Amino acid sequence: MKKRGEFIHFNEEAYDVLKNYLLHQVDSIKNIFILVDNITYTHCLPILFQNIDFLKKSNVIKIKSGEKEKNIYTCIQICKNLEKFKATRKSLIINLGGGVITDTGGFVASIFKRGIRFINIPTTLLGMVDAAIGYKTGVNLDSIKNEIGSFYVPEFLIIDTHFLKTLPNKEIFSGMAEMFKHGLIADKNFWTQMNQIQTDIIQNKQNKNEWTHLIHQSILIKQKIVDQDPKEKGLRKILNFGHTIGHALESYFMNMNKMLHGFAVTIGMIYESWISYKINGLSMSDYKEIRSSLSALCPISNQIDNLEINKLLLIMEHDKKNEKNKIQFSLLKEIGECSYNCQVPYSLIKESFLN
Repeated sequence: MKKRGEFIHFNEEAYDVLKNYLLHQVDSIKNIFILVDNITYTHCLPILFQNIDFLKKSNVIKIKSGEKEKNIYTCIQICKNLEKFKATRKSLIINLGGGVITDTGGFVASIFKRGIRFINIPTTLLGMVDAAIGYKTGVNLDSIKNEIGSFYVPEFLIIDTHFLKTLPNKEIFSGMAEMFKHGLIADKNFWTQMNQIQTDIIQNKQNKNEWTHLIHQSILIKQKIVDQDPKEKGLRKILNFGHTIGHALESYFMNMNKMLHGFAVTIGMIYESWISYKINGLSMSDYKEIRSSLSALCPISNQIDNLEINKLLLIMEHDKKNEKNKIQFSLLKEIGECSYNCQVPYSLIKESFLN
């Protein structure tokens, strides 16, 4: 597996690296494919062309935007386009978009002709600090998140924080959830720094480019964990904090388009922090601090009734972390330290929703 210093590049320097790679490592411009959705085709592709002019001659594949498009049928559509434009095993896919694009495009790259090269250029904050990092690719199976996928390593990860200017605030808040998570599971100082800027960002008092250093730091926290456990056999599972409940919420509301990933994970982190307090040693003061900070990012709705809770539990039974038919959680010991493979009884999970 590649180490973080070898393939993660930022802003202007990133385009220099990418341009040099494309000029010297790709046999023909006809072998380059750019995967976009409706939104990134309009708002982000011109920025990429502005930085690397000769990419205008590459093949652009456009799919619809949204989590619903992250499925195996979209992958087949992309593969047919690759075949139509005579892609070879030496071809390269550049994934320009948010998590749906990088997850889907990376998965297609891993299976087309048994594997071709790909580069991720995430255009959302969530993509930059989470989805595009860590070698995971995949798509949903109906409403089950990321049920079909693979581990596959990109050639590069290009981080251009200027894309953040194109995002609505709700997408910024969604990405911030994963940044807060990185502090909660591995770095208390980073958690503190995120809290210090949170109010200004929510109230639009801080320019998005002024906290690029925190985005950089968040990426390195995740990549350091991934480097130690690339295939999620142990330590990497702490990155799933907030995701057992969060993915269940996101899956349940997927067809209603009611919940962004980051908001689902924010609610999941609040509920799972309460479970951490009940059974994993998290202090009440830490729990209250977490609840207060994350509620400002995404206010909790207490409108989940018992019927919905039972449906959410059924979704959690499909979680990839589960072992021996037991739902497994990653839970906090304290802010900055996390446990994994924690079994939680159904009664306590239900209670967390009603707390």
